[in-house]
Amino acid sequence: MKKTIFYIAFILSCNFSFSQVGIGTDNPQKDLHVAGTNSTIRIESLNSTNEPVLNVAPKLAPVYVTGDGDLTLNPPGFTTGGGVGTNEPLNFLISIPNFVPNGPFGDGTVVANPVGVTTAVNQIVSVPFSSPQEALIEVRYAMTIDLSDQFLPAAAASTFSDVSARTVRCYFYIDLNSDGLDATELSKRYGLHGEAYTSYAQGSVGYAFIHGVGYGNIPAGNHSLVFYGETADGNNRDTYVGFGGSSDYLKIRIYN
Repeated sequence: MKKTIFYIAFILSCNFSFSQVGIGTDNPQKDLHVAGTNSTIRIESLNSTNEPVLNVAPKLAPVYVTGDGDLTLNPPGFTTGGGVGTNEPLNFLISIPNFVPNGPFGDGTVVANPVGVTTAVNQIVSVPFSSPQEALIEVRYAMTIDLSDQFLPAAAASTFSDVSARTVRCYFYIDLNSDGLDATELSKRYGLHGEAYTSYAQGSVGYAFIHGVGYGNIPAGNHSLVFYGETADGNNRDTYVGFGGSSDYLKIRIYN
């Protein structure tokens, strides 16, 4: 009987002594103190084997804290398969360098605006992408532009050297389901950005630069971003603009 009492007292003493647990330290400062400059914590129930839908290696998975203080990959209030506000949160980036073909002479896709024409529009490129669920997309693009008063594409051409100004604009449409742009989709331009250029006897050979950013809502599925270039000048001027001939990039952020 005395042995039994001693054993119970020993257990109670241990519980009080180890109310703060230290790993790698004899002097824990919190209820659980993991010391060491390279220390980590592993919870195998959250790894890619046990949570293959939410923890997709080698990407890092976000860990959330519930109202009870539990660590989880699945935040409270979210379930799979229910649309915006119920699906797992999305936040991933699609990065596409050099998304516009350079063309045979590094002029990219040319918008021709010869004498007798004041405004010209041409499709630059169509870029497909996919989203696993209904989401908001943020699109950032940038591309070089090559301006000339001689026909492009060409192995060599001159910059314009008159006093007249030229304007250059770029934008994109969202082709939902990649089935062609309908009237509704064509009514919404995204990422519209414009530049104006003029020179007089001191035009320089080389590339200018244009960029823009736009936001739009998309359903789940396969879609396309369709980029267009536009130029405007005087009625008696030749203007040729090559979009994306040297360097360009496209970044699509998808999240809900």
